[in-house]
Amino acid sequence: MSLGPTNSYTPQAPNEQPYIAFEGISKTYAGGSNTAAIPILQNIDLAIGRGEFVSLIGPSGCGKSTMLKLVAGLTPAGAGKLSIDGMTPANAREIVSFIFQDATLLPWRTVAENVGLRLELERTARFRREEKVASLLELVGLAAAAKSYPRELSGGMKMRVSIARALSTRPRVLLMDEPFAALDEISRDRLNEELLRLQNEQKWTAIFVTHSVSEAVFLSSRVLVMAPHPGRIAYEIPIDLPYPRTAETRMQPAYEDLVAQVSKTLRGVHSL
Repeated sequence: MSLGPTNSYTPQAPNEQPYIAFEGISKTYAGGSNTAAIPILQNIDLAIGRGEFVSLIGPSGCGKSTMLKLVAGLTPAGAGKLSIDGMTPANAREIVSFIFQDATLLPWRTVAENVGLRLELERTARFRREEKVASLLELVGLAAAAKSYPRELSGGMKMRVSIARALSTRPRVLLMDEPFAALDEISRDRLNEELLRLQNEQKWTAIFVTHSVSEAVFLSSRVLVMAPHPGRIAYEIPIDLPYPRTAETRMQPAYEDLVAQVSKTLRGVHSL
């Protein structure tokens, strides 16, 4: 259910010690010589439990991607405290992986070579790297494409390669910034199902940014609806749908009701 407008939003703590914790996080980007600084995030309080799948949804410019970058240690907070498993983002980088909207594959490397890139950079022994890459490609259903090049792959296959690469270092936190936005609906739905299967097997904690309400509802244990100017969490909507979630989940009235609820809530944030 909706928790009300932003000025009455109360963070809902997980049942156990938060695995990722935003405490009073604010972020401002410096303006130009003739413009004032731009507040991107304001007073974000958020507790995410180990193994949760949380989606961020909201209008463009509300700071969703910035929140991912803060967790990844790619940009510092201006105020407040952020911790991942008790560590600062800088110290937690080894347990965090980031999947961007673009698969960002190196065109001169094969699928297997792209998946093994991070292991190669970490100087993992070749035989261990090859074993790990083969296992990951099997996991994402691309074993037969190991020697193919990115130009030979469909959009969905490229994203599977990107996911396999992100999982190569066994992350405990997976950050995803609209990874399926460029895909057709059928491919997106299949990859959503695949993503939940992988999470169930590997037990990572996920923060997922999307503009698709149906995708957010299908994937998440909670959907956080953000409001802009400055970015803040306006509503929190628990997604009480049982796991595992499959194609049949999308046919259930409870799923359709939640999609309608999140859609209505999202439309309302423009007036906050």
